[in-house]
Amino acid sequence: MQCVTQGLKLFLPFTFVRPTVVLSGGFSSLENFSTCCQWRAQKKDTQYSTVDTEKYSSLVRSVLSKTCVQTPESMEDEDSWMFGPIIASRPPSNGKRVPKTLHPLLTESKSQVDYVFETLARIPLERPPTETPIPSVTRILQKTMSPEQLFFLERWKRRMIAELGEEGFQEYSLNLFRQGKRFHDALENILTQETHSEDDQESTTEAAGYLESVSHVLDDITGVRAIESAVTHSTLKYLGIVDCVAQYRDSLCVIDWKTSEKPKPLLQHTYDNPLQVAAYVGALNSDANYNYQVENGLIVVAYKDGSPAHAHLLNLTQIMPFWEKWLLRLEEYTEKISV
Repeated sequence: MQCVTQGLKLFLPFTFVRPTVVLSGGFSSLENFSTCCQWRAQKKDTQYSTVDTEKYSSLVRSVLSKTCVQTPESMEDEDSWMFGPIIASRPPSNGKRVPKTLHPLLTESKSQVDYVFETLARIPLERPPTETPIPSVTRILQKTMSPEQLFFLERWKRRMIAELGEEGFQEYSLNLFRQGKRFHDALENILTQETHSEDDQESTTEAAGYLESVSHVLDDITGVRAIESAVTHSTLKYLGIVDCVAQYRDSLCVIDWKTSEKPKPLLQHTYDNPLQVAAYVGALNSDANYNYQVENGLIVVAYKDGSPAHAHLLNLTQIMPFWEKWLLRLEEYTEKISV
């Protein structure tokens, strides 16, 4: 017991209590009780020992004070000094995008003119010799495709190349183009009721499935005014070629013939085709070569296997949103080429 006590004295800074032991097992009294430390370690000098505490006393008081000495203004000044001035970000737009200039789809001067049929319009596409070439509707839409559209187009192309190979995919693309041209040539012959040549008969044979597909649509088409005819917007400076302008169920329409390997029963399945038709309508109404204006569009999707084509009719109310979207795409294209 004496050894243990002497050992503890070396570590504890207090005077030990020496109890008086009683035979009954209790403690009778405490002797020599003390809370005073019997030893103190020598204070070690540090680099802070020589600091002038009086010099920084005000700083210490401000930090340790219960009341914060900073104000919102001082904090803003401090942040501006450390991180630069605050630049307010543009608030998120909750509304839809609108064109900078909402050009009219219709031309008021033409609305007062009664249409008199003279000849079937087949105006060839002629690009005027200007310093800046006038872009086509197709080119503008291709150059302003969204990242999502480009992603799906590229994915489709890669899948087709994986199945057909590079040469096979090129042949497939050329075949689609040839079939589309044959289909348009055959439609032109039917709608104009002209004498068929050997080439025309060949076109009709190759496009037999497509023609069967659109046969029920052709039954509702009358009063053809234009076939494969160029249109140019005199103000917005773009051009294109309309497939057909005719009456469809008593509505004068710009008609766009399309072919597809997949069914497209809904308008949303036609992607940018409504914008293309809206652009053609606006260009025709602005073009002085046409003494009438059109308020409607018709997209006809034909199928090679002869399945009934899907006809998507757009009246003036339905076509206006696509006209505004077209104007946005046109603005985007103009900004891209001006950079």
